[in-house]
Amino acid sequence: MKRNIKEFLLITLGMIMVAAGLYFFLMPSNLAIGGANGLAIVINYWIPSISIGVLMIIINIVLFLLGFLIIGTGFGIKTVYAGIGTSVIVSIFEKVIPINSSITDDIILQLIFGVFISAIGMGIVFNQNASTGGTDIIAKILNKFFGIELGKGVMLSDLAIIIGATASFGIELGMYSLLGAIINSIVIDSTIEGMNLSKSVSIVSNCSGEIQNYIVEELERGATIYKAQGAYTGEGKDVIMTVVDRKDFIKLRNHIKEIDENAFVTVNNVYEVIGDGFMDISD
Repeated sequence: MKRNIKEFLLITLGMIMVAAGLYFFLMPSNLAIGGANGLAIVINYWIPSISIGVLMIIINIVLFLLGFLIIGTGFGIKTVYAGIGTSVIVSIFEKVIPINSSITDDIILQLIFGVFISAIGMGIVFNQNASTGGTDIIAKILNKFFGIELGKGVMLSDLAIIIGATASFGIELGMYSLLGAIINSIVIDSTIEGMNLSKSVSIVSNCSGEIQNYIVEELERGATIYKAQGAYTGEGKDVIMTVVDRKDFIKLRNHIKEIDENAFVTVNNVYEVIGDGFMDISD
């Protein structure tokens, strides 16, 4: 229950960021970098009587059906919430905070702020095994069946929309949209990696017993003990290997420093950990 609440809170934060990036920065400049919003911007150009928010809802409903059929209901329920929620937030912005022009005349600033805000939000939503809808669903399908990274999958899915934007708004805006899609894919993958970052730690210490107890009892993490022999001294040593998140790594490092300043510690970044206490293999 607690995990589900956390997931939906993170999804809500992500979809608010996506909607804000789209509405305040990308949409006023006709920067269709892809997704349901990009397609909606293009369609709105040809059918201005239908608002972008309403178009996003219609497009998402069609793609949701595809997601339910191929990816399954677990993904679909959270995606319906995120996708419809994002579209509704955009519609609310249109009603409450109408924007008739861009915040700034600098289209590069509009592009950078819009892409970074929305891509970080999208990465947060993706990390909860959901999607903000649109072509994100297609990217999730590509990731499931072909192992294509989500950010790159989004970029591939959005190329057709960018071509449509080029035809509608001209080659210059089309080029900006393509640049935005590339940056978008990089930021999404970086956000997901950053959220899942853990530390793989190997420790050689004369106080190995105390360190083992600290990891198991205080940090509530597992550890593996290897028997080794020092090349210089020939003495037998215990090598402790554990994987912890960034917060627990700081605690562990400070504890080792307090009890054994001569400990030998190596640390590596780990971007995905599957198993007890980390990501479930079914995710």
